[in-house]
Amino acid sequence: MSMSRFLDALERVRGLPVLLGVALVVLNLVVRIVAYLVIPPEQPVGFLLFLLTEGNLLLHLGVVLGLLGILVGDIL
Repeated sequence: MSMSRFLDALERVRGLPVLLGVALVVLNLVVRIVAYLVIPPEQPVGFLLFLLTEGNLLLHLGVVLGLLGILVGDIL
């Protein structure tokens, strides 16, 4: 898929990256709540679970995607 076709498709749905960013932030909250309820505090966690809970990976990805969506939406 060429870049011009991608930008044409993105122009039709300008708010999609921002909505995906918000969805990732909300998903991060849900993952944190579920991990808090399911995993005992003294139990060590694996690397991926650490990234999702303590590292807030989804939160950071959501914020970056939302900000990029706002910037690209203004350009288009």
